[in-house]
Amino acid sequence: MARFLIKFTYSSASWARMINVADDRTRAGRVLMESLGGSLERIDWDLENGAAYAVAELPDSVTAAAVLTATAKTGAFAGVEAHELLTQEQMHDALMLARDAALVYQPPGSAATEPGSGSRSVDGRQPVP
Repeated sequence: MARFLIKFTYSSASWARMINVADDRTRAGRVLMESLGGSLERIDWDLENGAAYAVAELPDSVTAAAVLTATAKTGAFAGVEAHELLTQEQMHDALMLARDAALVYQPPGSAATEPGSGSRSVDGRQPVP
C-alpha cells in the first residue's frame, strides 16, 4: 500500500457546523479510508490555517484521487490535496533510477548545444549568413 498525506482545508461553513456539533473527524476519516480498502494512521490539525492533515495508507493513487473527489464534492472544504509519501528505502530506489535515467535524458534545447549542431532558428533551419 502507498502512504499519503492528505490536506483538508475546511470551509467557513464547515467550521461553523463543527463549532455547533464537535463530532469526531478522525472517525469519519477512518470510515472513509477503510471503505476504500485503506487505513487512517492519524489526523493532525494546523493551527495557522485550520487545515487537517491525514496520514493514510491507500491501495494506490487512483484510490487517493477517489478520496479527494468524494470529499471535495461535499462542498465542506475550501481545498483538498494529496501527496504520496515515500519511505527512505523508496526514496533511495528513486534516486538510483534517476541516476540511470539522467544518462539518457536530454533536457529541452540540448540539441542546440551539442557539437556540430550549429545554430538553428526556431523552425530548425540553418540561418542565412
